[in-house]
Amino acid sequence: MAPPGNDKAAAEVNEESTTERPISRVDSVGTISASLLTSASIQALQPDLIINAGPAAGFKVYQAKGTSLGDVFLGSDITLLDRRIPIPVLDLYGVGLCQAVSTLNLAKELNLKVGKLSAGNSLDMSPEDAAAITANDAAVKDMEGAAIAYVADLLKVPAIFLKAVTDIVDGDKPTADELLQNLAAVSAALDQAATQVIDSINGKTLSEL
Repeated sequence: MAPPGNDKAAAEVNEESTTERPISRVDSVGTISASLLTSASIQALQPDLIINAGPAAGFKVYQAKGTSLGDVFLGSDITLLDRRIPIPVLDLYGVGLCQAVSTLNLAKELNLKVGKLSAGNSLDMSPEDAAAITANDAAVKDMEGAAIAYVADLLKVPAIFLKAVTDIVDGDKPTADELLQNLAAVSAALDQAATQVIDSINGKTLSEL
C-alpha cells in the first residue's frame, strides 16, 4: 500500500487483523485491543497514514435521511460514547474528540458518505450511549475507531476511518442477528471500497484528499 507522498508502507488496522485471544478463541474487538494493536503497528512500521476499515452500526435518524445497510462512510470527527466523566474538563476528555484526515475530495470521487463516528465497547446501545451518540451527532458507531484515533493522534500519525453499515442498532431487528446476517455482504462492499481508497490516495498528499 503506498500512502500519500512517499514510499513508506501505511498501516491498515481492521477488526479482522486483531490478535486472537487464546481463552475465547475469537478475534479481539473493542478499544483495548485496538489501542494496543495501533500503538504496536505504529512503532513497528512507522507509517505515514493509518486506514481503519471495519463494520459499523447506523441509526434510524440517519436511515430516515437516506442511510442504508451496506453504505460506506468516511469518518470525520471521532468520539467515545461510553466514557462518562461528569466533572468539568474531564467530561471533554471522556468524549475524546479526535479528527480524522479531511477526505472531502476522496468522498466525492468515490461517492462515499461522510459522517461522525462514535465508538464504545458494547455491541448494543444503552440509553446513556444513545444520549452520547445524539450529543456527538454520530452517523455510525463501532467498537474500535475512537481508540485508534486517540493513539494515532497521540503519536502524530494521520488516520482515515472507513466504516460500512451492517445493522441499524436502534432499529426493529435484534442487533446481533442483523449484523451476522449482513456481515459477509457488507464486508465485501467494504473490501471493494478500501481497495478504491488505496488506489485513489496513492501518490497524493494529505491536502489533496
